[in-house]
Formats: sequence, structure tokens, C-alpha cells
Amino acid sequence: TGPGRGYPVFHAVPRDASVDVLFRRTEWFKVRTERGVEGWASQAEMLKTVLADGSPFVFSLGDRAGFTSHRGEMGLFAGAWGGANYVSGYASLSFNPQLALEGAVGQFLGRFSNGVTGDLGLTHVIVPEARASPFLMLGVGEVHTEPKATLVQATNRTESMAYVGGGVRIYLARRFFVRGEFKAHWILTKRNRNEEADEWKLGFAFFF
Repeated sequence: TGPGRGYPVFHAVPRDASVDVLFRRTEWFKVRTERGVEGWASQAEMLKTVLADGSPFVFSLGDRAGFTSHRGEMGLFAGAWGGANYVSGYASLSFNPQLALEGAVGQFLGRFSNGVTGDLGLTHVIVPEARASPFLMLGVGEVHTEPKATLVQATNRTESMAYVGGGVRIYLARRFFVRGEFKAHWILTKRNRNEEADEWKLGFAFFF
């Protein structure tokens, strides 16, 4: 009769019968039987069901199981980029529990220059089932730098870059986790030599 264990059970669905899932509220699903009876089923009970084609009924779990295997992530960070203060955000799409496509954008504010960054790459989670899950990263991107002019007239520039990195994500509760990471960037300049910039950041994220 309601989305919680404190509500009484008023109807049991027979084995091999089908139900329609109307919507989800946290760990409970509102369902409708073939006879039109509506009620709530727990997450644990729904995990025992299958779809019409016989495949398992799957959904993103707001718990450790969901942390291990989910569709995507989003988060916000604060840290440092090349010695400058840095804020950024990211979003990722998972191919499986260990591999995801990830994009990030950020802004740095430094003593000698300001700028924005954007990158796209692959993230490999080494131990996805662990509460503290280490991961590795590899990708490419661009950085737009606006030097602060002093005695010499400086020009803005946009340059390509590549990066490798790693970090750890630590599950907190429900759909939330802490994520810390480091990236080593190689900036491909049009000048005589390429540049390097290290990125450190820490923030909060959620999965879905």
C-alpha cells in the first residue's frame, strides 16, 4: 500500500504473472498488475524479475551495487591547474563497470594568466566493486589561455593537449561519492617547445 516496509502487504502477484512499472521512488517501484491492481514492490523483489523477452530487469541502484555498475556520473571539483586555482565539472557515460567515456570543462585563475580547459578521454576503473575504487585516465583536449598583459602586449592562444592521469573515488551513501584525481598534461604549442601542466582536484559527484 505504500513505498516502505511499514505498510501492510495487501496483494501478492502470482508466479509468472506480469506487471507494468509506473515509476520509481528511491528503493521502491509503483507497479500495476494485469488486473489493474496498483501497489509498491521493493528493489529487492524487482531484482528477482525478468522482462518479457526473458532478460533480467536492471536499473541503476542508489547503493553500493549502483556504485559498482551504473550508467553515468556527474560531478564538480576544486583544485589547481598549472599552479593556478581551478574549478571544473565532468560527466561520464559508462560502457561497462570498468570503462567509461568522460568529458570535462574547467576554468583556471592564475597570477599571470587565466583560461579555460576542455578534454575528452577514457577512464578505466581498476576495482569497481571496492568502496575506494582507483582508476586510470587517458585522453586529449584543448586549453585556451589569456595572459595578463604587463609590460609586453600578450596574445590569447588556444592549444591542443594530451593527458594521462589517475585517481580514486570513494563511495559515501545513496548515489554520492568523493572523487580525487591527478592529470599530467602535455600542451602542444606553436612555439619552440611544448609545455607541461599538472592538474590536481578533489570534489563530489553522483551516479545515475
